[in-house]
Amino acid sequence: MKEAVQTYTPSAKTMDRYADVLVNFALGSGRGINKGDVVYLVGAEVTKPLFFAVRNAVIEAGGHVITNYFPDDDKAFNFQKAFYDRASNKQLSYFPEAYLKGLIDTIDHSVYLISDVDKESMKGVDPKKMMARGEAMKPFLNWRQKKEQAGKFSWTLCLYGTDQSAEVVGLSPRAYWNQIVKACYLDEEDPIAKWKALYKEMEGIRRKLNKITQETEKFHVYGKDADLWITPGNDRQWLCGRGANVPSFELFTSPDWRGTQGWIRFNHPLYRYGNIIKDIYLEFKNGKVVACDAGQGKDVIEAMIATKNADKLGEFSLTDKRHSRITKPMGETLYDENMGGKEGNTHVALGSAYRDAYAGDVATMDDKKAKEYGFNQSSVHTDIISTTRRTVVAHLKDGREIMIYDKGEFTL
Repeated sequence: MKEAVQTYTPSAKTMDRYADVLVNFALGSGRGINKGDVVYLVGAEVTKPLFFAVRNAVIEAGGHVITNYFPDDDKAFNFQKAFYDRASNKQLSYFPEAYLKGLIDTIDHSVYLISDVDKESMKGVDPKKMMARGEAMKPFLNWRQKKEQAGKFSWTLCLYGTDQSAEVVGLSPRAYWNQIVKACYLDEEDPIAKWKALYKEMEGIRRKLNKITQETEKFHVYGKDADLWITPGNDRQWLCGRGANVPSFELFTSPDWRGTQGWIRFNHPLYRYGNIIKDIYLEFKNGKVVACDAGQGKDVIEAMIATKNADKLGEFSLTDKRHSRITKPMGETLYDENMGGKEGNTHVALGSAYRDAYAGDVATMDDKKAKEYGFNQSSVHTDIISTTRRTVVAHLKDGREIMIYDKGEFTL
């Protein structure tokens, strides 16, 4: 077996622009890093050109870099699968507490470069093992969340295009990268200026949504493949433009999971846990998933939902097609959840909620308060996407109804 070989790599100038957006805009919630900040940079070997550019950008901005540069999980050397094939239960549950606590105490930001050289690298692995490993690592996520809520930590994700990811969605490597370049404004002389202008426009919609949400009892999401009721909950706000994802065109919130009722189908494949899951169906009753199905990968989605609190809603999101520069499926959640296209997209996430969807002081949102407000807590956060036509109507507490989204656009 041969290792994965990439046939197309964008220019160094493009990589430098990409790195500039990540380090000097996305981190710090649109402000970039400060001199002396410590950035944790994570990426696989295939990402070397961008990894190099991001590392340089951090140093040039006066920051310090801690790197985690790891091997690709390709068909020749599949490190993750080899671990799950061999690990005992004790090894699956091992948590290097002192190391990870020291890491989260040290870093101010993290940059994760997403890349796949095999979309089904975990095919055949017992999904319960993957979920058990996720549960074991939950304390690290909790520490990170707490530091983020205190305003002392920021993170961002981005995509590095591979030949294999392009092949899965029927694009050439160059066409795949063109989607990335366009989506991130890397075809502009000043991408950061473009991002700031877009986020200013999205902020206007966010404010209108927040005003309506404070008066809303339920959101009704419906179409030919959905009849779902979502309860926003008390003191909720919508979020956008935080820099946490590059690109990001979505507006999203974390609802009160206890009020979710109805059913929904998803036409978009889910590429997650080293598997491809297709034609997902979910049915909710009293806030919990009571039925699920999938045309492919049903065992994976069932194992995920069986994980503690992964049967509850953690996020509800809408993307306006007028904002998004993503026009084709990319086989990666970061892009597919932000796709524009003909109908925009709607997506929900099962599992952990974003506590900064609390409209008050998020630093006060401890576990007890999160439970009281219906913010779900889980080791899982899995976004599931649909790009079919959906209408969303806000049912206000005074009996009025206001359409907020239709035909892929906000209607405010």
